[in-house]
Amino acid sequence: MNIAQYLDSTYLKTPLQSGISEEETLQKDKELTQEAIDNGIFAVMIRPDYVSEIKKYIQEQNSNVVIGTVIGFHEGTYSVDEKLAEASKAIEDGADELDFVINYNAYLKGDLEFVKNEFVKCTELCMQNHKVAKWIIEIAALSDEQIAGLTGDISNWAEENFSEGDLPNIFVKSSTGFYETQNGKPNGATFEGIKIMLEHAGKLPVKAAGGVRTPEDAEKMIKMGVKRIGTSSALALIKKNETTSEGY
Repeated sequence: MNIAQYLDSTYLKTPLQSGISEEETLQKDKELTQEAIDNGIFAVMIRPDYVSEIKKYIQEQNSNVVIGTVIGFHEGTYSVDEKLAEASKAIEDGADELDFVINYNAYLKGDLEFVKNEFVKCTELCMQNHKVAKWIIEIAALSDEQIAGLTGDISNWAEENFSEGDLPNIFVKSSTGFYETQNGKPNGATFEGIKIMLEHAGKLPVKAAGGVRTPEDAEKMIKMGVKRIGTSSALALIKKNETTSEGY
């Protein structure tokens, strides 16, 4: 199995989080991108501040590597206008795919109309600009029933508001990789959580992010039906290293 074609190779730490400068962060993003170019990895996933420079770098290398970024990251509590503004800037800077953190806190409070509104408006922006929209639901913050419910709602909203041709470009994604859990609970994709998402995503593709640590786990996820895997250890996965460290 060619795992590389399913991978979004990810570096999402801010300079503050990693204790390095903006210049060093940009260099890390360039190294990540070159690694993707050299190894046939489908996409790189980076912070919005670095999209413009990395887009130039990809073009200079005459590469087809896809560039993705995150919107409303990582808490998802940005206003709809803030998410739209951040997404518009990312599109202008050359992003091909935008991974939005849905406002799962609003969902947990029962404010479905708010969540639906942000989903429709932000997805509409992406579809109008021929970009891929991925919606992170943060499964570690949700019960199994809530994972099923939110995935199903996103699927229904997508089918109600967008064309059949748009649906392959609207993903449901498991995790940010930054959610803080208690008692050692996984904060990323689990087989159980992904199974629930796949059962309720309808015609929408599913992306598993965080916690995919071995080539065997990646292959199992793909065989289950996921269309993309987000990982900060892409090279280790495709080089068949026994285990990888996972830290976005």
